[in-house]
Amino acid sequence: MESAAVRRHRGAAERREGPAASPHPERGASSSQEDARGGGRMRKGTESGGASRGAGTALSEARTVLALALYLLVLRVTVQLSLQRLLLRGTAALPGEFDARHARDYLEHITAIGPRTTGSTENEILTVQYLLEQIRLIEAQSSSLHSISVDVQRPTGSFSIDFLGGFTSYYDNITNVVVKLEPLGGARHAVLSNCHFDSVANSPGASDDAVSCAVMLEVLRVMSVSSEPLQHAVVFLFNGAEENVLQASHGFITQHPWASSIRAFINLEAAGVGGKELVFQTGPEHPWLVQAYVSAAKHPFASVVAQEVFQSGIIPSDTDFRIYRDFGNIPGIDLAFIENGYIYHTKYDTADRILIGSIQRAGDNILAVLKHLATSDMLSSSSEYRHGNMVFFDVLGLFVIAYPSHVGSIINYMVVMAVVLYLGKRLLQPKHRNANYIRDFLCGLGITFISWFTSLVTVLVIAVFVSLIGQSLSWYNYFYVAVCLYGTATVAKLILIHSLAKRFYYVNASGLYLGEIFFDTSLFVHCGFLVTLTYQGFCSAFINAVWVAFPLLTKLFVYTDFKKHGAQGRFIALYLLGMFIPYLYGLYLIWAVFEMFTPILGRSGSEIPPDVVLASILAVCVMILSSYFINFIYLVNSTKKTILTLTLVCAATLLLVCSGAFFPYSSNPANPKPKRVFLQHVTRTFHNLEGNIVKRDSGIWINGFDYTGMSHVTPHIPEINDTIRAHCEENAPLCGFPWYLPVHFLIRKNWYLPAPEISPRNPVHFRLISKEKTPWDSIKLTFEATGPSHMCFYVRTHKGSTLSLWSLGNGTPVTSKGGDYFVFYSHGLQASAWQFWIEVQQVSEEQPEGMVTVAIAAHYLSGEDKRSSQLDALKEKFPDWSFPSAWVSTYSLFVF
Repeated sequence: MESAAVRRHRGAAERREGPAASPHPERGASSSQEDARGGGRMRKGTESGGASRGAGTALSEARTVLALALYLLVLRVTVQLSLQRLLLRGTAALPGEFDARHARDYLEHITAIGPRTTGSTENEILTVQYLLEQIRLIEAQSSSLHSISVDVQRPTGSFSIDFLGGFTSYYDNITNVVVKLEPLGGARHAVLSNCHFDSVANSPGASDDAVSCAVMLEVLRVMSVSSEPLQHAVVFLFNGAEENVLQASHGFITQHPWASSIRAFINLEAAGVGGKELVFQTGPEHPWLVQAYVSAAKHPFASVVAQEVFQSGIIPSDTDFRIYRDFGNIPGIDLAFIENGYIYHTKYDTADRILIGSIQRAGDNILAVLKHLATSDMLSSSSEYRHGNMVFFDVLGLFVIAYPSHVGSIINYMVVMAVVLYLGKRLLQPKHRNANYIRDFLCGLGITFISWFTSLVTVLVIAVFVSLIGQSLSWYNYFYVAVCLYGTATVAKLILIHSLAKRFYYVNASGLYLGEIFFDTSLFVHCGFLVTLTYQGFCSAFINAVWVAFPLLTKLFVYTDFKKHGAQGRFIALYLLGMFIPYLYGLYLIWAVFEMFTPILGRSGSEIPPDVVLASILAVCVMILSSYFINFIYLVNSTKKTILTLTLVCAATLLLVCSGAFFPYSSNPANPKPKRVFLQHVTRTFHNLEGNIVKRDSGIWINGFDYTGMSHVTPHIPEINDTIRAHCEENAPLCGFPWYLPVHFLIRKNWYLPAPEISPRNPVHFRLISKEKTPWDSIKLTFEATGPSHMCFYVRTHKGSTLSLWSLGNGTPVTSKGGDYFVFYSHGLQASAWQFWIEVQQVSEEQPEGMVTVAIAAHYLSGEDKRSSQLDALKEKFPDWSFPSAWVSTYSLFVF
């Protein structure tokens, strides 16, 4: 073996003779294979490694890092400019065009009414009156070519849905305002445009969904005065109970006489406030609808990625799209504003926060698409065009590319074949040349997966630590805190693992050779994901095709230059230029991911650590973005300064986070990011089997909708602390509390502050009308309930009993997550007593503790009953960076 002195001497000689001794730079790769006889490695040495790699090939660490940083900055700025590109129009619209100023006027009038919960005067009378007045004015100005019909529908019905773990919904006398615009001679077929004018309690609901109704009114006005004849009817549905979990759309599509003529629909929704409206669902199938949007929309913004993410169920939300699809069997397009979800469903969702450019964009698009569909020959025979799904995606909001999914599969497999040919050529080299390549390639794959795994573990450890010390959501108000904490940790760990591999495994191998190896491993991994997603039928596999095709083309084009000149500035420029499209689109999608998920993590409940979720998403994004940059680790002369800098940034950020330097919430009027808290002043009454009251209490029930609970509120309101944590009543359905929706499995941390009893003017009256035995040996219990516009009915069967049938939904009882049965009830201004029955099947006749426990919860979301002096006093104590949404409720339990 060589001594250390000999190796140092030989290394020094090689450094002196480097350029001369290697007149052909490409020998860096081949000579390392020949010298080592395995894996592109020479015998272990210390200094000679730098010489071998440094023979005209090593890149400067500082310059490479600066080039990559500037590259990513340019991409980020390009993405930001694209996302902020709104159509702003200061002058009056031309005749026949959408005028955002009219729509804004409609919007301001609707939101001026205030919060519009179903059953309230504001929703059922004031908003309906305003809509009808505007529709009458539009009708008076309409062209003689068109006919306008108006109907106010008050449906009653029931259905079950698997949303939020599954529950059943019952509605009575809710309100729909329906307008039909059609040719004078009538039309057999129609396209539906849907919005909802109701809002959640305590929110003006400008974006969700008053702005959509304002857009629809203006679209109706423009279409009604148009001199262009329509081939089909356009039905405009202004529904008044969407926030009651999609009740009004169900009432329309299952009961309205015009519903049978609907062949397609457009649903206008919101998951944020303003910005661009994104097409995030289409179909099911019916690719012609996507083509209609692509060809007609003036400012298209659509992504099949959003569709597959939304339909996966990981976003705790749903829209009327589901109702029209599942109960109406109608294909459609779902659009929603997605920006600034921090103030969605809060008091900050006001008309002034929605830019007129957003309204103009949405109006231009909806008007154009509705016109297109109303004159399309395909609409009348839409069922004939139901064949397969579509791949669709916008290019920086400039235009949309769409093609059938089977065409996408062909394209994807063609890209896969190109990779197979490329890698096959490398693998099928003569034996004396490819043995080392195969081994190093497989080792490269192993190192890549190890780097990903250890990076993910590292950020998860940090995220868990941050969560345990009570500093979750520190990035909620300062998103780049997450980048500096979790992003830098991921990058540092990735670089460290590869640097260790370079130093201790690929000892003295040529940097050019290793750069090629790790380019090929990244290509192979992306190709593997491409094959998997395509085989599974995911339309979003096109992203992987982009991340395979363009890098492969880049490699083929820069390969010759790379061999001739090594990894110099020219190579970096050409390489980064070739990677521009996949990286630009990757950042574009990553923005959309964080735009959607970051606000959601502030309302995702007490059980899901948001830092763990965000850290995981960030780590995956970094892994994707770094995949084709890993080869630079092997081409630079050192990575020590980069690792040190990243580690220092991560450590400094972690110290600041631990010290509480980054407060999660903001009351900044221009950009509020409030903490959401639900307050219910509740009186609870528990009865035993004999009907006697065994327990009665009152208090203010407090739910924080994020992981931090009340830790930030307690310093401002000391009485809300862990000594008043609510305890689950084990024998009571839904733990003995009046849950408005079945989200009890997401929010297990509650507080119960003792308070005086409440006495609503419209109390709940609940009674058992009859108890009878059926011929099939079950017990039929018939109930009657009267009370406020919103009530919930809970059922828990006892041991030895099962709930076999009921008069709700489709007749089959649906359990919620946790095993209890949850029924959501609402009614309009006036409704008769709610009567329903359940059938309980008994295994044994003798059940001393009864067959079933039921409870009824009443929610007073509007009017005088909504408030109490104690509730108002507590609300006033909450800091201005919070949004306490408060109302009065009752909970009454019975055993039968």
